[in-house]
Amino acid sequence: QVHVVESGGGLVQTGGSLRLSCAASGSIFSINAMGWYRQAPGKQRELVAAITSGGSTNYADSVKGRFTISRDNAKETVYLQMNSLKPEDTAVYYCAALGISTRWGQGTQVTVSS
Repeated sequence: QVHVVESGGGLVQTGGSLRLSCAASGSIFSINAMGWYRQAPGKQRELVAAITSGGSTNYADSVKGRFTISRDNAKETVYLQMNSLKPEDTAVYYCAALGISTRWGQGTQVTVSS
């Protein structure tokens, strides 16, 4: 079973940056892609960025040019670099391991103040 744990959230001002980390463990050979999702209060969870086992990336239009997803295979860790943060980026950010099933992390809070 795959286990994922997120970290790196916090409180930043508009225009600031954060780097989120997602550490994966377990049967990671079964993972086809890793994704970052977010859920703002009262809203649906949405895909922010994803990276496939082949290294291809995909981003939501709202974060293109500001966020970058990357991975460190040696550390079995996926990152989300978030720059030029806006208040609308405020949400709980979740890491997901995508394969035959989806394994979710516990979430990490990102709050962007005006």
